[in-house]
Amino acid sequence: MPILGIIASSLRRIPAGVNWTQRTLPANTGWSSVTFGASTFVAVAAGSSIAATSADGITWTQRTLPANTGWIGVTFGASTFVAVADGSSIAATSADGITWTQRTLPANTSWNSVTFGASTFVATAFSSTIAATSADGITWTQRTLPANTGWSSVTFGASTFVAVAYGSSIAATSADGITWTQRTLPASSTWTFVTFGASTFVAVAQNSTIAATSADGITWTQRTLPANTGWNSVTFGASTFVAVAQGSSIAATSADGITWTQRTLPASATWLEVTFGASTFVAVAYGSSIAATSP
Repeated sequence: MPILGIIASSLRRIPAGVNWTQRTLPANTGWSSVTFGASTFVAVAAGSSIAATSADGITWTQRTLPANTGWIGVTFGASTFVAVADGSSIAATSADGITWTQRTLPANTSWNSVTFGASTFVATAFSSTIAATSADGITWTQRTLPANTGWSSVTFGASTFVAVAYGSSIAATSADGITWTQRTLPASSTWTFVTFGASTFVAVAQNSTIAATSADGITWTQRTLPANTGWNSVTFGASTFVAVAQGSSIAATSADGITWTQRTLPASATWLEVTFGASTFVAVAYGSSIAATSP
């Protein structure tokens, strides 16, 4: 094989989430969440009315959300982007990430995370028992989580919604987002994020080396991340789990959520969330205009 062909073949074998490139978001602001849907990455920023869209995670265009508020989470499902805001009853929906319409959540509270599964949007709130469900992101119904605690993240997989709580060993599962059952994580820790991939739920905890895996959201096993740092988000794509940490340039990858390898992001920043789409991982950083893509 010619030398150039050998080099190209070698580059193609580099696992996803290993090599990262710094990108520029269209504003220096509090980027808090990013998702992918309808062939589009969408990021939202807390304490602003700013959003951004990108087809590839590289070139971004600034968009306008319908209120200047604490946008904290965004997801995609049912051909709709849905964003929720902390410390309010405000949500927003969009078919394309460009034009947004304000919606109303069923309580004015500390909404912190939103996901989609089983034809249902589910949002959870921090320091409360409050959750909410919606079939379309427009009309919401309040639901009750099994403990008043710091619900930090919710995801869907294996026909199950799973939520984890910060500063505890509490998790919860639900088949429909309506009826929830309390579960126990393998350590009382600062659980920040949970995702699903490869038939496995994976949760990560901030300011620790602690992670956890579960096949069903019920029985969890503690795992070890490669650095004691501010793990803030984890996602799955390209047969790989990728976690990112705030206040550092540290990331980590794993094929199974069990064995992790430390990676390096292109800047030390407050990395808040990472997502996957269009064969690309995209991470966004709070309080900056920094994003990163891999590959």
